Amino acid sequence: MKPKTISIFLLLCLFCHKALPQQSRHPDARYAEAELIIQKANGFKGIWYMNQPSNDEYVYKYSGGLGTYPANHRPFAIYSKEANKTFFCFGGTDDSNSTLLHNVSYFDHATGKVANPTILLDKKTTDAHDNPVISIDDEGYVWIFSTSHGLARPSYISKSKKPYDIASFETVHATEIVGGEKKPFNNFSYFQVYHQKEKGFIALFTKYDERNRRVIGYNTSRDGVDWDEWKVIASIEQGHYQVSAESNGKIGVAFDFHPEGKGLNYRTNLHYLETSDFGKTWQTAQGEKVSLPLTSRDNPARIKDFVSEGLNCYLLDVAFSPDQKPAILVISSKGYEAGPGNGPRPWHFFRFHNGKWADHTVTFSDSNYDMGSVFFESAKKIKVIGPTIDGPQAYNPGGEVAMWASKDGGKSWKLEKQLTRNSEMNHTYVRRPFFAHKDFYGIWADGHGRKPSESHLFFTDYDGNVFRLPRNSTDLEIEPERLK
Repeated sequence: MKPKTISIFLLLCLFCHKALPQQSRHPDARYAEAELIIQKANGFKGIWYMNQPSNDEYVYKYSGGLGTYPANHRPFAIYSKEANKTFFCFGGTDDSNSTLLHNVSYFDHATGKVANPTILLDKKTTDAHDNPVISIDDEGYVWIFSTSHGLARPSYISKSKKPYDIASFETVHATEIVGGEKKPFNNFSYFQVYHQKEKGFIALFTKYDERNRRVIGYNTSRDGVDWDEWKVIASIEQGHYQVSAESNGKIGVAFDFHPEGKGLNYRTNLHYLETSDFGKTWQTAQGEKVSLPLTSRDNPARIKDFVSEGLNCYLLDVAFSPDQKPAILVISSKGYEAGPGNGPRPWHFFRFHNGKWADHTVTFSDSNYDMGSVFFESAKKIKVIGPTIDGPQAYNPGGEVAMWASKDGGKSWKLEKQLTRNSEMNHTYVRRPFFAHKDFYGIWADGHGRKPSESHLFFTDYDGNVFRLPRNSTDLEIEPERLK
């Protein structure tokens, strides 16, 4: 059967794109159009991406195989007990890395094989900030949210035509309430989405304002089609990044801020808020209710003043302990540029316990973009998996993946296992699946830190056995390659 190609660049999207301020559009107008493809990918090819040439030996501010980038997108994978599969998406590409292809696949826990990915759409860019995220609703339909990086390109929402099935998708023409009227919901950045039983979707994401500030907020929808009015969480000075987690109906969000006049490469301080009623009310970890939006750097959500220490703060992960208390993983450094000059770069493990926040160090690494994830096994036993061991391209994002373990609730950490070694390229952005199953415990990609390269996808099981997914295969279900 021939690949089915359907244009989803609707007149409505065209109108909305033309309505954007002229200075916000990408100079290449073709980047505004995406295309729903629905065809087999014939393998797992991850996107390679770079950001901001640095004119030094490290070549870029950051770069590499970024198919599971950035930390502010989540989830990339979600385990379904009903289907006994872990469904996942990633930023894919073609053989020449010429465009970003949104791929969706699954790991079948009954067979130990992965599905040959379905290419959902061509985003018509190579910007990994446009990577997709995934969700599953109460009826088992798979949803893919195709993000955008600012206002240059539209965003898209797709839904599988059958429950627990990735063979075919349809475009969802979603709306949101703006000023009391329904408007197309077709632009969102840094999307984080959670589906709560019998309630629907709650999503945290970023909107760019007329001053190009990153304003963070959230929205809800019972059916994924009709969204409510976007509500701002914080708009402090030049804006924010945020990361979040969901557990048993509770949403926790950690965020930084960009100081006025410093530029968007500077991000600092650490804040935390949570909601247990689908966004109706928000409070601190201590239980103090707050009124949104937050607009001052001095606010009750702040848990660490990195400004006074002259440090940047890079958000990695948020997770909940078994008693529903938050933990936050961040990296701090002296500046945004790559290299040893801005070290040391400690991995801070912030945990709320006994009514207060504690800050402990897991390890140190060599890049601001060495992203990893937190795994709670019990109140005392916690793991962190990430590329914390120097890789072949030192001081560039990623490295060799390691598993760190704490047996005292995060106070002290030991290297439990090195998962990859003797790699030719750096491994990057280890992501924890939602409801992570022990067979498919984390997913990431690799890539060269200083020049364009091919990128492979990998996953690990609970014991730290690593499997690589082949770049080329025509099989419908594919046997992963276990690394020795």
